[in-house]
Amino acid sequence: MKKVDIYTDGSCKQNPGPGGWGAVLVYNGREKEISGGEAHTTNNRMELLAVINALELLKEPCTVTLTSDSKYVCDGMGKGWAAGWRKRGWKKADNSPALNPDLWERLLQLCEVHDVTFVWVKGHAGHSYNERCDTMAQSCAESYR
Repeated sequence: MKKVDIYTDGSCKQNPGPGGWGAVLVYNGREKEISGGEAHTTNNRMELLAVINALELLKEPCTVTLTSDSKYVCDGMGKGWAAGWRKRGWKKADNSPALNPDLWERLLQLCEVHDVTFVWVKGHAGHSYNERCDTMAQSCAESYR
C-alpha cells in the first residue's frame, strides 16, 4: 500500500460559532492542501472534518500516518473510544450520548479502508505542518464571520 502522511487542524471562533479546518497530504514528496468550514459549528466537528476530508481524497487503500493536535480525534480513534461508542449505540461508558456520531461513523468507516496511525502533536508549538493547517483553518473560520 502507498504510504501517505496527513496533517490536520480544526478551528472555531467562539464555540460553537464559525469554524474551519485545514489538511496537508504528503505523498512521494508532493503536497496537497485542502480546507473548508461551516458558519455554525464546534472545534471538535472541525477537527473531525479535517481528518475525514483528507482521508476521503485517497483513491485507494493506503497506510496513513495522521498527525493532529486534537486529543479528541487522536484518543477517540487511537484508544478505541469511538469504536466503543458505536458498539454501545453511540453512548459513552457512563451511558451519556457520544457527541458527533455522524462524523465518528464516517471516520470509523474510512479507517476500515485505510491503515491509519494517529499521532498527537502539541498545537501552536512550531510544528510546521500543524501551523500551516492552523492557518488554513483560521482563515476558513474567518470567512464565515
